[in-house]
Amino acid sequence: MSESMQASILLAPGRMEIQSVPVPDLAPNEVRLRTTAVGLCGTDFHIYSGAANYNLDRSGRPVPLERHPQILGHEICGEIVELGKDVRDLKVGDRVIADQGLNCLSCNREVLCDFCQSGDSHQCEFYREHGITGLQGALAEYINLPSVNAIDMKPGLPQAHAALTEPLACVLHTADVIQRASSRFSLQADDPSRRVQTVLICGGGPAGLLFLQFLRRVLGFQGEIVLSELQQDKRQLAEAFGAKAVNPREVHLAEYLRELTQGRQAELIFEATGSGPLFLDLPGYMRRQATLVLYGHGHEGVGLESLNQVQWREPTMLSPIGASGGFELDGRPSVYQRSLHMIEDHQILVEPLISHSYHGLKSVPEAFGGDHRKPGYVKGVVLMES
Repeated sequence: MSESMQASILLAPGRMEIQSVPVPDLAPNEVRLRTTAVGLCGTDFHIYSGAANYNLDRSGRPVPLERHPQILGHEICGEIVELGKDVRDLKVGDRVIADQGLNCLSCNREVLCDFCQSGDSHQCEFYREHGITGLQGALAEYINLPSVNAIDMKPGLPQAHAALTEPLACVLHTADVIQRASSRFSLQADDPSRRVQTVLICGGGPAGLLFLQFLRRVLGFQGEIVLSELQQDKRQLAEAFGAKAVNPREVHLAEYLRELTQGRQAELIFEATGSGPLFLDLPGYMRRQATLVLYGHGHEGVGLESLNQVQWREPTMLSPIGASGGFELDGRPSVYQRSLHMIEDHQILVEPLISHSYHGLKSVPEAFGGDHRKPGYVKGVVLMES
């Protein structure tokens, strides 16, 4: 193993370079992965642009990139090239996906915090994330992770497909939160009057399209699903997955929903745009006491007064984050394991979402150069082997 490796370093907002950095030492409970594929997430682009920074100091203040450059990449696939001395259940050559989060269990804490004990590991009191909170991400030749964070994948699964395990796991966690919530309306209520009849998905990016597939292909939801999206390519995908897709600039969405539902409006709304002005229109979309899932981030351009009319409709507002959801008997993350199996078994189709592939570390600065803002972009994956 060489003492240095190549990595894509974010030195300042909008400034990314390929540099040589030390290969980190391997802890006894860790595995070293040669990175093979990395999915690109909206969070990566927010950090890159300077719109977000999740690397906080002890006072909760963001640490500037100029003081602590970051290596992004948290949707991780790789091949094990080295084992820590205490690792027994994996071997060199295994192809794995990885949970990027460090929690009590993965860090071998003797006493689990309340959140890890309840299976909500993404809210771990000591939580940190590779590629997000300042720890090295996967846009590098190698990355070290706790062995319990690595899940072996089936032979033949394309690396680019496996890279979508993390975003699908976030959607599965969201679905779990929705189904546990004490809401007036639920997806599988016995009482028809309390059953969700219409779902509105705002945003046809990867999250919206994965949630749509989960509803149709996993839960077998037979009600109406309306997906609101500006880009035609994403609307076409949504229609192929079983939604009525509309362009909110061409269709008055509130009136469309009223006509479609005979005035009921949507009982479940999935907000996946990160658009602040959307909150001004939400009251016209939702049935009273609907469930509103706040999945998107950003929401710039409006003040908190935009929530006034939303609150009057008394929704159950949920804000799931990440892919927490408990551990398997061997300590591995349950939701990631479910997610990987759904991709492997083709319950969820991820190939149609991958619109852009980039090859090798040298392509990473280009991958952050603005393709994600262009028509036709849905999801980008960096394939590191080329």
